[in-house]
Amino acid sequence: MALVPTSGISMNSLLELKRNKKVIAVLPAYNAERTLEQTFKDIPREWVDEILLVDDASQDGTWRLAQQLGIATVRHSENRGYGGNQKTCYTEALKRGADIVVMVHPDYQYDPTLIPRLLEPLLRNESDAVFGSRMMGGQFIEGGMPLWKFYGNVMLTALENMVLRIFLSEYHSGFRAYSKRYLQAVNLDANSDDFVFDTEIIVQGIAQNLSIREVPISTRYFESASQISFWKSVRYALSIVGVLTRFLLHHWGVRTSRLFTSRQTLPE
Repeated sequence: MALVPTSGISMNSLLELKRNKKVIAVLPAYNAERTLEQTFKDIPREWVDEILLVDDASQDGTWRLAQQLGIATVRHSENRGYGGNQKTCYTEALKRGADIVVMVHPDYQYDPTLIPRLLEPLLRNESDAVFGSRMMGGQFIEGGMPLWKFYGNVMLTALENMVLRIFLSEYHSGFRAYSKRYLQAVNLDANSDDFVFDTEIIVQGIAQNLSIREVPISTRYFESASQISFWKSVRYALSIVGVLTRFLLHHWGVRTSRLFTSRQTLPE
């Protein structure tokens, strides 16, 4: 796929802007041995300074393969869950001096070659976070998204937009890029170690008045790509409702939540 910058600025100009930013791609991995190498190979090296994989106590050869590929790897001795994995990803990336952190799922469901599309608004200082949107991409069904997942995504997104009073085309994409400013502002430690982490970190950013942009992406669903089951998705939906309820109570001053308290004062 040929990438065209959304702003009209040339790729060479964007690469010039990138020279002043350290970009780290983080791979939250669990049993990703079958798809890790292809994901790793497709990450465009001219746009990423470092690649860091966090292995969440995989039961297959993920850690061994990461070592063979020369990927910097942090290994959890016990499984901490998807959210717990991301906490380690972002904490370690910041320790390594990242200005921008891109999350790439190593299951190859998202296309790593689209990383420049995520980076553009951040390199131009136009936003604090950028999310790849399958809904904007317009190929969610063609890519194999199950219909129940599509309709569930649409309904949850409508509810989230209504409560948060913003408009995003979706909240549940796993292809994201965050600025250092964003990750230092939100209280990562207060977040869940489960899948609802992805929603919590968005609502935290909104609570801190951080800016979020979306860019269109495509996705693919296949047997080796990690997916949560229908009933786990139902529990995930209920946990999102719980996060939104906590946000409203915090926003209205009824009950202060540690989840939405800034970790530190934002820089001017």
